[in-house]
Amino acid sequence: MAKILLGVSGGIAAYKAVEFVRLATSAGHSVRVLMTASARKFVGPDTFEGILGAPVLTSEFEKDPMRGTFPGEPLPEHEPIGHLAVAESADVYLIAPASANTIAKLATGQADSILTTAFLAFDGPRLVAPAMNERMYLSETTVSNLARLKEIGVEVIDPGEGRLASKGESGVGRLPEPAELLERVEAALDEERTRDLAGLRVLVTAGGTREGIDPVRYIGNRSSGRMGLALAGRAKKRGAEVTVICANVNLPAPAGVKRVDVESTVDLARACREQFPAHDLLLMAAAPADFTVADTSSEKLSRTGGEFTLTLVPTEDILASLAANRIEGQTVVGFAAQHGGDAIGRARHKLEKKGADMIVLNDVSDKTIGFDSSENAVTLITTGGETEVPRAPKTEIADRIIDRAVEIRKGS
Repeated sequence: MAKILLGVSGGIAAYKAVEFVRLATSAGHSVRVLMTASARKFVGPDTFEGILGAPVLTSEFEKDPMRGTFPGEPLPEHEPIGHLAVAESADVYLIAPASANTIAKLATGQADSILTTAFLAFDGPRLVAPAMNERMYLSETTVSNLARLKEIGVEVIDPGEGRLASKGESGVGRLPEPAELLERVEAALDEERTRDLAGLRVLVTAGGTREGIDPVRYIGNRSSGRMGLALAGRAKKRGAEVTVICANVNLPAPAGVKRVDVESTVDLARACREQFPAHDLLLMAAAPADFTVADTSSEKLSRTGGEFTLTLVPTEDILASLAANRIEGQTVVGFAAQHGGDAIGRARHKLEKKGADMIVLNDVSDKTIGFDSSENAVTLITTGGETEVPRAPKTEIADRIIDRAVEIRKGS
């Protein structure tokens, strides 16, 4: 569980901070509270202390009886500087409610309270939840200050809309409910803890290629690109620099991911050759055609004349080519869509023939998963054996694939 530092500034919504502390501690988290002088006009420190069993800090000049630790931790032998020690110990810092005055101070780097001083000293996920009258929230100054906080990496939790403290007034400016605040804090912690791919460059291919017959018709497959996009999204979330090559994918790429669109197997091969040298890990989730049309017609073919013969020729084996020409430090993961029979045997043969580090086997004989589905079930095949990954959302499957790829890169 996490160590949550909660900053409470002045505002009627301070009462919700008490409920947040109750929910957070009930969920197993450890909490310390910092309060501004204005916040004490709305809720007293004793209220928080009664729930936490830990002192609330209200001034950067007071000694912290817990010496910067969180409930359950042993006290250090020395007497640290309280506001610095508690900021160093915490995993995440939430300011809720954040008044317009406090937001202005945070945005401009002022440090005139324990809340703002700890904010400057804290090195981790910082979240700010504004709560105030709508006119104050929508003012040019507050809008500018919130934009500045976002620029420096602070997560701003947008206020809700509804009844406000002023009698008869409603609008935007309500502090979100404590349960939502806790969800946002836990999400920020999850993202921070899983950035294990920071510094890694990942290339993902997604979708299925189309081989033209004439200007209208083509030969293709049923791959939607969902698995590839899930891989790209999870790699990005885990801190990697990600490029996704999309073959006829009609879905948006994850935020922050570079996208390259292609159509045919020739296009896919060319894009892979261009992109792969600059990447550390290749996740070849796209389904390139094994055959292409020998003679593509420049005009739409007519049914007049009855039957005609379509001659197909093999396409380039992109995965084998990339694996054969990789440089030291590059890891190659291929995918195999099989349909019944000895699927694992065929996938293992593919692993050896193509020179990949891992093959992700997807048995498409189950029509409820795989193609154009939000779920999948795969088998991860390496020279060391097979690992079954049971049916789950594709985002979870993506994480398991990436986990195993990282292990391979580490030599385990």
